[in-house]
Amino acid sequence: MTRAVISADPGYSPVGNTPMVDVSLEVLGKTRRLRLKMESKNPFGSLKDRIAISLIEHVADRIDKEIGVIESTSGNLGVAMSAECAARGIPFTAVVDPRTSVFFIDRMRGFGAMVRVIEEPDSVGGFLLNRIRYVKEQLKVRPGLVWTNQYRSEANPNAHFASTAPELLRQLPGRSTVLVPVSTGGTLAGLTRFADTAGVDWHLIGVDVHGSAALGGAPGQRLLSGIGASCPSSFLDPATANVQYVDVAEAVSACLWLAEEAGIGVGGSSGATVAAALRMFRQDQEIDELVCLCPDGADRYRTTIYHADWRTAQGITTAGMGGAVVHRAPGESGD
Repeated sequence: MTRAVISADPGYSPVGNTPMVDVSLEVLGKTRRLRLKMESKNPFGSLKDRIAISLIEHVADRIDKEIGVIESTSGNLGVAMSAECAARGIPFTAVVDPRTSVFFIDRMRGFGAMVRVIEEPDSVGGFLLNRIRYVKEQLKVRPGLVWTNQYRSEANPNAHFASTAPELLRQLPGRSTVLVPVSTGGTLAGLTRFADTAGVDWHLIGVDVHGSAALGGAPGQRLLSGIGASCPSSFLDPATANVQYVDVAEAVSACLWLAEEAGIGVGGSSGATVAAALRMFRQDQEIDELVCLCPDGADRYRTTIYHADWRTAQGITTAGMGGAVVHRAPGESGD
C-alpha cells in the first residue's frame, strides 16, 4: 500500500525561494521521504525564470532595443524570456520545434514574442541542431541581433550558483542526495560548482532520458520536452557526472502516480527525477530520503502527458500507474 502525506513551507518570494514539498510514502514496506523542490511556483511557472533573468542581464550592454534578442527553446525558457523581454521593452524571437506545445507558444506570443517553429528534424532525430542553425542564420541576416545562448553562456550555470543552490542549502542544511534533470546541463553544473565551492555535503545525480546526448549518451529521437539534448552539455564532463537514465514511460507514469497519489502535478522532466528516485528507493532499502528538483508543473502538459489520447497516439503504455509505480522496478513488464 502506498501512502502519501504532504507538508510544505508556503513562504516564497515572487522570483525564487520556491517551496520544498515533502511526500511521505511507503516503498517495499518501508516509509521513505520524497522532497520536491517546486520551481513551478516561480512567477512564470518554471525553473527557467531564474535563467532568463541571468541570460538577459549578461548581455544587457549589447542589446539594441529596436532589434532585440533570440533564443532556442523547448518552451519554459521561451515563456520566461518573453515575459522578461516584454517587461524591459526588448523584442524577443523564440525558436521552437513541433514538440513545443500550444500552451507554450500561446504564452510566448501573449507576451509579444515572435515565434519561429522549426519543422525539419536534424541529423540525430531531434530538432535542437536545426533550431541552433536557424539562430545562427538569423544572426547573419539581422545585424545587431543578440543570441543569449543558454547552451554555452556561463550566465546559465551562474543563475543556479547564485540563486537555486543557496536556497537549497537553506532547505537542505545537512547531507542530501539531489536528483537534477538535465537539458543544457546548466542547473546541474551550477549546483555542483556551488557544492564544491561551499563544501556542501550533497550527492548530486543528473537525470536524463534515453536518446539524449547531454551527458554522453547516444543521440536519438526524444519525445519529452524540457529534458535531454541532441548534443553534449558544454557545462559538464560526462566522465565525472553521476547520471540516471529513464525512459518516456517511466517519466510519464511517475507524473500520473504523483498526481493520483499525492495530488501534485509536475512536468515530464520532474516526472523523470521522481521515476529515478522511486527506482533508487526500490534498489536500496537503506535510502530513507531523496530530493527531486522539479522544473515545472502539470499546467503546461494537459494536452500531452496528462491526456490519454496523446499517450495512446505516442504508444506510451501506462499500465501499473498510480501506487503500483512505486512497487514495480523499471524494466519489468508494464513499463
